[in-house]
Amino acid sequence: MKYVVNVYGRDVVCASCVNAPGSKDTYDWLQAVLGRKYPDHDLYFNYIDMDRDENLSDYDQSIIERINEDELFYPLVAINDEIVQDGYVQLKPIQRWMDAKTA
Repeated sequence: MKYVVNVYGRDVVCASCVNAPGSKDTYDWLQAVLGRKYPDHDLYFNYIDMDRDENLSDYDQSIIERINEDELFYPLVAINDEIVQDGYVQLKPIQRWMDAKTA
């Protein structure tokens, strides 16, 4: 199965996530760790800069709108257009999601 991992973020650290890694760092970390953890999966990673990206899908725009309205926080991780984590991103919930989908 193909997994598209989108990380939405900004260059500026989220105000409520001051001690957490930045969005780009989260993207780089997820690429490395998920690639090692799931080497047989068809993983595709995208970093979506909420301030710079153009040609976004309606789904991407709706996520960014919800973040801008403080309904969700960034960095936000969505896999196959399903929100998995937002704000302070941790590996365990992402692994649980991946394991549930591959079981």
